[in-house]
Amino acid sequence: MTEDARPVISVQHLTRRFGELLAVSDVSFEVQRGQIFGLLGPNGSGKSTIIRMLCGVLEPSAGGATVLGYDIVRDAEQIKRRIGYMSQKFSLYGDLTVQENLDFYGRIYGLTPERLRERRQQVLTLTQLTDRVDQIAATLSGGWKQRLALACALIHEPAVVFLDEPTAGIDPVARRQLWDLLFDLSARGVTLFVTTHYMDEAERCTDVAYIYNARLLVVGKPDQLKELPQVTPPGTKRYEVEVHAPAERLAKLRQTPGVEDATLFGQTIHLLAKDDLSAQQITDAARVGDDQVAVRPIEPTLEDVFVTLTAAAERDQMRAPAPTIAESSATGRLATPLAENVDRRAKSQPLRGFAAILLKEFVHIQRQKTTLFFMFLIPVIQMLIFGVGLDTQIENIDTIVLNLDGRQPSREVVDAFANTRKFMIVESTHDRSTFEHALTSGRARVGVVVPPDYTDKLLSAQQAEVQVLIDGSDSQVANTALNAANLIGVTRSIDIGRAKATSLQLAAARDPAGRFALPIDIRPRLLYNPDLESSFFFVPGLVGIILQLVTLFLTSFAIVREREMGTLEQLFVTPVSRAGLMLGKLAPYALVGVVETLLVLTVMVFLFGVPIRGNFWLLMSLSTLFLLAALGLGLLISTIADTQVAAIQFAFVIMLPSVLLSGFAFPRSTMPLAIYWITYLFPVTYFIEIMRGIVLRGADLIDLTPHIAGLAVATIVILALSIGRFRKTLA
Repeated sequence: MTEDARPVISVQHLTRRFGELLAVSDVSFEVQRGQIFGLLGPNGSGKSTIIRMLCGVLEPSAGGATVLGYDIVRDAEQIKRRIGYMSQKFSLYGDLTVQENLDFYGRIYGLTPERLRERRQQVLTLTQLTDRVDQIAATLSGGWKQRLALACALIHEPAVVFLDEPTAGIDPVARRQLWDLLFDLSARGVTLFVTTHYMDEAERCTDVAYIYNARLLVVGKPDQLKELPQVTPPGTKRYEVEVHAPAERLAKLRQTPGVEDATLFGQTIHLLAKDDLSAQQITDAARVGDDQVAVRPIEPTLEDVFVTLTAAAERDQMRAPAPTIAESSATGRLATPLAENVDRRAKSQPLRGFAAILLKEFVHIQRQKTTLFFMFLIPVIQMLIFGVGLDTQIENIDTIVLNLDGRQPSREVVDAFANTRKFMIVESTHDRSTFEHALTSGRARVGVVVPPDYTDKLLSAQQAEVQVLIDGSDSQVANTALNAANLIGVTRSIDIGRAKATSLQLAAARDPAGRFALPIDIRPRLLYNPDLESSFFFVPGLVGIILQLVTLFLTSFAIVREREMGTLEQLFVTPVSRAGLMLGKLAPYALVGVVETLLVLTVMVFLFGVPIRGNFWLLMSLSTLFLLAALGLGLLISTIADTQVAAIQFAFVIMLPSVLLSGFAFPRSTMPLAIYWITYLFPVTYFIEIMRGIVLRGADLIDLTPHIAGLAVATIVILALSIGRFRKTLA
């Protein structure tokens, strides 16, 4: 078989199910090169589903097909590079101009700048859009929008163009002009696959297939279909009856003996009658009074063909599954009560329609899974967080000890810190550098220094100092540690001095000036935030929360908005890769996020007076890493949510625990162990520690290594999940 004789599209037993709904059943046909192949059928018959399977964005449940020799499942991406697609709903970008839309799709298909300019001019000339290149697409009329959609579908010179009801919703003049364009394309050798439910458009196709209730009833050329024996059975003839008020005569003609069928056709009536019924008898049956009646024999139209085949299919009990709500509305078969049957007394009822609205809302709630999730699961999560996870009683503050004495009295004072519930000794060291890094890195919030002469001073009745260094970046923790340390000093002093004061009537210790004093002098020192200003604690954490909030909500709408506008399906038919689509959406928001980071840091420094003690470029680098994680979370939500409302709800699910469990407002160290480990699931947890470390403590890269590693892992996992969940298919 030569290349020209090989079918461009070959469909064999193609079937598609959506759950229990059979959308396409055992469909087979072929399309030759250069044909205008029309797939006809009523709304909901399966036309769009077939196109989506042939374009590689919807996998068949059974059977198969090839387009340009490529398998629709195995070679879907190869097909997308060689076809054009025009959906039944305008699915280009309304906020872009005509030229910007064309340039976007040209770049998607990999056209070089020179080739793109050439092709853009060619398709603009073909579609007569040359004078509208700078017009915003949303402002175009219906007919011009369809021309633009066709131009975008042709920009890369496809061999096959799929047009899903291209003339739906446009005026007759625009329909005629669009078909003139299609004839021009066909003459150039482009194969056109067109779905429609307009019979006059079917007459313009070189080949026609008719699908009804998911089943293909007939395929062939229009003239061949009109000659089918079941369209005009032997022993019958077709007539056209022209008469005044044909709708009023229709019922009478249908009851006339010898009339097999009668259908309105514009302002005339088409009859299928037996041979023995003469034209005069039809005239007499249609005439009322002095009415003028014209009866003439005719050949069947395609509408006659499809009406006859549909009736035969119904007689054969080829029943489709129950229509969905949308299909029922589309067919217009919902009963409307006559005005005279309306109870006029109901107009005065204040709660009229209450029951109908109530029941409808219950149905909506039942079917909206995200609503049920928010109604029942979110309150439980909030109760667990507030009731179990958050505790304003601060205990077990991480503490490091530098004991330079090591004798029994020094160990006793260290034990006094450990025996309280306020301090938890996480490390003991004799190295000053290790001690300082523990504080700057945030591993310890409190440092206790026992000097080498501590025991000697106690034995010689001198006041012995113990230095307590407290991380003031968290004002709540700092206040608790300050009060607890002072209390320990007083308690230990009373214990030591009680015996001497009682038995010898002597002071247990004297200060350097010789005055009576407590034996132990606890000398707390607040680091990083000596005035315990709450802004020093909250503002750096607020930077992380704000960055996540803004970027999360921006990107969570990215894919969902495309889906709701219909542009996502148009992108699915192009050869753009999953990673290219997702990362292409992420990059602009990442750049905006960097600018936003600079803005909020400027406000932090100059408005709130919180200086950045650490390396600024380290802070910006790690902020960029966090932005990628936050943007990835937004994209992940976009792949889960079906609507923008659902996207907002899912974003709320992430933001609520991020604010409460990240350490922004409540110390993580006070949380139960199970919830404490859950806090590590949120990227903002690591970033808040990084922000406070660099901004307040001047921490360096080594100090922040654990938090940087955690943030990096979280970012990689989130981006991998976002790209992995995204599929270039509709189901």
